[in-house]
Amino acid sequence: MKLSARNVLKGTVEKIVHGSVNSEVLIKVADNVHVVAMISKDSAEHLGLKEGGPAYAIIKASTVIVGAD
Repeated sequence: MKLSARNVLKGTVEKIVHGSVNSEVLIKVADNVHVVAMISKDSAEHLGLKEGGPAYAIIKASTVIVGAD
């Protein structure tokens, strides 16, 4: 898989919550580090996402917010 996005995080699907149209997908990318994505239910089914299975969180954004304490 070749992508133009530079932020590709490999992880494991920990939880999927299917709604009538969208699915919320929780991907564990490291200990205590998760990425949550809302995707269409059709996309979740097409990708064959299953809890415990592998997935990638691919992030390509025009805006990134950085914070510090």
